[in-house]
Amino acid sequence: MLVRPLHPDDYPAVVAVFAEGIATGLATFETEVPGWDEWDAAHLPDHRFVAELDGGVVGWIAIVPYSRRAVYRGVGEESVYVAERARGRGVGRALLETVIESARNGGLWMLQAGVFTDNGASLALHRALGFREVGIRERIGQLDGVWRDVVLLELRL
Repeated sequence: MLVRPLHPDDYPAVVAVFAEGIATGLATFETEVPGWDEWDAAHLPDHRFVAELDGGVVGWIAIVPYSRRAVYRGVGEESVYVAERARGRGVGRALLETVIESARNGGLWMLQAGVFTDNGASLALHRALGFREVGIRERIGQLDGVWRDVVLLELRL
């Protein structure tokens, strides 16, 4: 497996993996994948990576700023997605380890993640790498007309 920085020409593969995550109903409140310009503007350039297996992109991770306020400049929210065909092969762990190191070296002091309460694989991954549960944000948003709860996790760097 190779984990490397995400380049704009990776975005079609990123879209495919993101779309799989959306389809599960376990990964995000998003219902459509944004275009490159929107996605690019939202994510911090130094903290986006893809994982390759067998010559193809099978996962990605990226950080968005928690807030644009200066006081929170060192806090980022990460998102990690793994293609169905690559799940259970350590891809998510490799991506999350990479972004943790990138964030630490890049001056961030905290990462956070919001994970649906029924996404056991993502919760286990985050906990295994030291994220702690801060709490559950009950009924924080609707997906397909159903209110969902999200576990708020954080990792102090």
